Amino acid sequence: MTDSNAVTPSRRVLAGSILALALGIASAYASAAEVPAGKIDAITAGTHVSFGALKHVKAGLLDVSYAEVGPADGPVVILLHGWPYDIHSYTDVAPALAQKGYRVLIPYARGYGDTRFLSAKTVRNGQPAALAKDLIDFMDALKIKQAVLGGYDWGARTADIVAALWPERVKALVAVSGYLIGSQDAGKTPLPPAAELQWWYQFYFATERGRLGYEKNTHDFAKLIWQLASPKWNFDDATYDRSAAALQNPDHVAVSIFNYRWRLGLIKGEAQYDPLEKKLAAFPSIGVPTITLEGDANGAPHPPAEAYAKRFTGKYEYRLISGGIGHNLPQEAPQAFAQAVIDADHL
Repeated sequence: MTDSNAVTPSRRVLAGSILALALGIASAYASAAEVPAGKIDAITAGTHVSFGALKHVKAGLLDVSYAEVGPADGPVVILLHGWPYDIHSYTDVAPALAQKGYRVLIPYARGYGDTRFLSAKTVRNGQPAALAKDLIDFMDALKIKQAVLGGYDWGARTADIVAALWPERVKALVAVSGYLIGSQDAGKTPLPPAAELQWWYQFYFATERGRLGYEKNTHDFAKLIWQLASPKWNFDDATYDRSAAALQNPDHVAVSIFNYRWRLGLIKGEAQYDPLEKKLAAFPSIGVPTITLEGDANGAPHPPAEAYAKRFTGKYEYRLISGGIGHNLPQEAPQAFAQAVIDADHL
């Protein structure tokens, strides 16, 4: 994708929009067919704490709850959260991108927030291919042909899968911890002891005791994960509780347990996703313009950058974000994440 984003004054329309209804601040949005390259202004993490009223759309198997900020006619950015986090990871990133002219969408994944399954009969499936298909269904429901995708943790994996299998739908990609596509076969290979130790919760979830424990102690369990994954992030209780509310979704535990048991090969995926899983098992390359990010204090399991660089065959950059940045990179370092979105869009 070439850098053809020089926007002339006649194409650059400044729309005086009010973000106060959604984010508690007033901002002028640039409304244009394309957003010019530029620098994100300094952001103090934690400045914004709410998206205000959320929207809903029926998409595939779900009624998806999502936040939307920015001009309705702006180029689309979709931001995807991880486990056990939620859309509040992007409360600072989204307005910064909206001010540049992007239409920013932040959906709750299945099992989070007010996103709900449309049928009680649908399997509460957490396998990666299912979440990726959810994103395609979400884009189809909103008639979005193409978007810049950004994510971390489960969100990065979903973005990676969509970029690999549906590259025509992805203008550019920002993925924390890089290439996270895996398979059940790959999951059979044991890791060195220190690496296995980092996955303690995956093995805990493999047991009925683990499922019951997560169900009973979701709030405290997820908070422990936050602390271990971002050991230098001194988030306060209010910050955590805003996101923890999303874990009260009635399907959250089932979706989470399914995901980790599927990874260990302890549970089969649904047949409808078999063709996708077959493709993913071959570790397909990603050819869309991509920037991968890593925090210098990421305490969660993650691959080294050199292990996945060759998986990205298009225009590509890797950035290590310093300053004690942990696993929830967009919330801990919103300026760096937002800048990566703009820069990836212009690779």
